[in-house]
Amino acid sequence: MLIGFTIVAAPLLFAIVNAAVQMNRLSTRSEQLVVDGVQATRNNQRMFEEIGALERTARLYQIVGKADLLDVYARIHGRLISTVNELLGLPLDAQTRDGARGLENEAERLHAELRQDSPNSPRMADLVNAYPQLSDMASQVSTRVSAQIDGELTKLQQATEGAQRNLFWETLLLVPLTLAVVAVFTYLFGRPIRAIDRAISELGRGTFSRPIAIRGPADLERLATQLEWLRGRLLDLAQEKNRFLRHMSHELKTPLANIREGTELLMDGAVGELQSGQREVTAILRENGMKLQRLIENLLSFSAWQAKSVGLEISEFKLRPLIKSVLENQQLTLVAQRVRLDVQVEDLTTLADRGKVRLILDNLLSNAVKFTPRGGTIAIHVRREREQLVLDVMDSGPGIPPEERNRIFEAFYQGKTPQGGHVKGTGIGLSVVTEFVNAHSGSIEILEAQVGGAHFRVRLPMRQAATPSEKAHAA
Repeated sequence: MLIGFTIVAAPLLFAIVNAAVQMNRLSTRSEQLVVDGVQATRNNQRMFEEIGALERTARLYQIVGKADLLDVYARIHGRLISTVNELLGLPLDAQTRDGARGLENEAERLHAELRQDSPNSPRMADLVNAYPQLSDMASQVSTRVSAQIDGELTKLQQATEGAQRNLFWETLLLVPLTLAVVAVFTYLFGRPIRAIDRAISELGRGTFSRPIAIRGPADLERLATQLEWLRGRLLDLAQEKNRFLRHMSHELKTPLANIREGTELLMDGAVGELQSGQREVTAILRENGMKLQRLIENLLSFSAWQAKSVGLEISEFKLRPLIKSVLENQQLTLVAQRVRLDVQVEDLTTLADRGKVRLILDNLLSNAVKFTPRGGTIAIHVRREREQLVLDVMDSGPGIPPEERNRIFEAFYQGKTPQGGHVKGTGIGLSVVTEFVNAHSGSIEILEAQVGGAHFRVRLPMRQAATPSEKAHAA
């Protein structure tokens, strides 16, 4: 799982880091461009101001001729040279640097000549007229600096657009790639996790017939191995419980039979005629002995049902002959109760455990006969719905109260609804049906009957997958 999360997060982390690096580069470049542009603008402005001040000082010196003006000129000249040097400290191209150095050299020449010549000399007029040329040189340098800053700004815009395109294409590529990786790992993890969830649900329902074998990550396979061990232990415990029930029931039947035989002898007067009080006590003994015998027989029957519910013997068979055989076994009871049958069975062939499907039908039919009044109707409908076999068993009895529907599938629960027929149940039939349906990975539900009575619907897979042990047995 850690590897899966790492693989899923890696492309996203790469995209985030790449975007952060590109944004940092663009931000640094933009910040530097702004600083250089502001400094260049300030230098250009000061350079023009200082050249103008030099020209005014030189003209004033020509007119007045005071030596103090030379000191003022020298200070202004120093500021101009400092401004030009600051400008040269910026990342300028070669042509702009040459222009700035030419400006600096021209300013040095004019300063030197101004200090050498007297205010009234003929060369002083030519020297003063040279300052407009110095201003033109400063204008050329300023123009080149502005052009270079505009060029850098254009490159920055192009780099920003390129980064946006790269991020767009990276996102466009990484989103489906990430989704594909997520889908793959979801499938790899989800399939075994769903299988484990299904296995735990079956263990919780008490269905131990299906072996737990799961393929997937090693951790999940180890968990499946532990669940398979738990299934084996639960199966062993269930079989031990069934053996205990059988042994105890058999051990109880022998003394109980002697008690019942002695009670019958007393009732028949084998040891003399009983008085009314004695006969009443003997009748109580006989009635409770019969109840105890029925309970023991129920225990034996339930143990036998559960013993048969372990494992599936998969085979292919037709449903119509099977249902016909179940109806023939119940024919005497149906005739005695004058029950009408409504049988609608499609000609279907299924792959399942024939014996268990027969017991499902037999128990549902017996339950319907038990609660159907004399002259009532029992309907059995079988059809195919996509890849499922749908079995509906309906009767015209009193139905199942809503408060009892959650308990009728429990073993030995018979409910409070009066039975319509003479056949007394053991209270384990619907429990057996539930176990066998779950063993086939099917479902059973109680539906609301349209005309009263009970309506059971069973859904089973049309083709039940054989377990590994059954495949080996078949081979």
